[in-house]
Amino acid sequence: MTVVAAVDSGTGARTVAEAAATLADRSDVPLDVLSVYEESEHEHLVNQALDTGGSLSDEDRLRIATTAAENAAADLDREYDALGRHGKPTVEILEHASDVDAEYIVIGGRQRSPVGKALFGSVTQSVLLEADRPVVVVPEPPEES
Repeated sequence: MTVVAAVDSGTGARTVAEAAATLADRSDVPLDVLSVYEESEHEHLVNQALDTGGSLSDEDRLRIATTAAENAAADLDREYDALGRHGKPTVEILEHASDVDAEYIVIGGRQRSPVGKALFGSVTQSVLLEADRPVVVVPEPPEES
């Protein structure tokens, strides 16, 4: 069994990785820190910033996702595997959790309005509804003022 921390490049990623590390330590199991690159407006913005004009290669997508996982877990005082995937986040998270027979999936939760959830969906909500194993939702830390 493994604990899977599903992170993105957001501000709560380190908090998710830390909570997952605590669970992995308590259960004495490996920790996978997983980030999924979703092709969307994000890729357009990255291309614009890099002035590439073309789309990113699969290797570029995996590198971006793996870097996000590494950044989230950088301060952990334990071993972990930083993994990157690309595709639909819910599908990739649940597939990886199944592949490693995850004891827990740890994922971040954001404060969103009911309208925002209805219009844009939520990876966290989808993982909670579709997972066949325990899911721990870690609230996003409050913004520092």
